[in-house]
Amino acid sequence: MTSHETPAVPDPELVVVRSRRVACDGVGGALGHPRVWLEMGEADFVECGYCDRRFVLATGVRGEESELTAPGVYEGPGGH
Repeated sequence: MTSHETPAVPDPELVVVRSRRVACDGVGGALGHPRVWLEMGEADFVECGYCDRRFVLATGVRGEESELTAPGVYEGPGGH
């Protein structure tokens, strides 16, 4: 890379969800961030202000996310 080129910035991580309200903690344990609850409102997506993950509402699927299974809160079912 030459000095005038801008390094490539990776796209934010996309997470497909069933609910307009989701939780995110960066999914990194000690490397994550404080848990925040995000609301989509009328949009079909919301981005986390800490880690830039983008949560996108699944097309044609509606439901409630469980705190135990909400993407971004735990890395796996039942895991902490």
